Amino acid sequence: MDSEDLPRLIYLVLLGAAVGGYFLMQNRDRLGKTAQQAAIWALIFLGAIAIAGVWGDVRRGAYPTEAVVRGNTLEVPVADDGHFYLAAEINGAKILFVVDTGASEIVLNRRDAERVGLDPDRLNFFGSAMTANGMVETAPVRLESFTLGGLTDTNLPAVVNGGELDTSLLGMRYLGRFEMTLRPDRLILKR
Repeated sequence: MDSEDLPRLIYLVLLGAAVGGYFLMQNRDRLGKTAQQAAIWALIFLGAIAIAGVWGDVRRGAYPTEAVVRGNTLEVPVADDGHFYLAAEINGAKILFVVDTGASEIVLNRRDAERVGLDPDRLNFFGSAMTANGMVETAPVRLESFTLGGLTDTNLPAVVNGGELDTSLLGMRYLGRFEMTLRPDRLILKR
């Protein structure tokens, strides 16, 4: 609670006491009925707070969170953070990617590189890339199999990021294999 929250809380308590006192005084001859109505309104209020608290979870459950595949078309819904995420299978391991039109390559973080069978400690980090966090070292690799939405590519070039990267990136060299359509609520990739 910061310094502005306490006066607001006091104001709301005083306002609630004034409104509640008014209703009690107006309905003092029927206090049982007034208490019943107050309880109903309190439950409605608590229900509204509960719904507001879980709205994000309800919304995620109502809308698809993974790409919908229709033949050679993938429809990717926008995530709550405004990004598009795709799960691809690389060498048998499922890897989550963020679609990054600012990245040139398929970029694996060190953790995902290990999951697909690459040992980052044995890679040669002789390349470099400019990121929002500055220059990072990269190691070129080849991915034996890369499956996205039922479409499989083999022997794909990629890089392993030598810096800190939370989520692997799906860059334009791979995305360029698709016809892309961007809408406010989804990304459509068609091959």
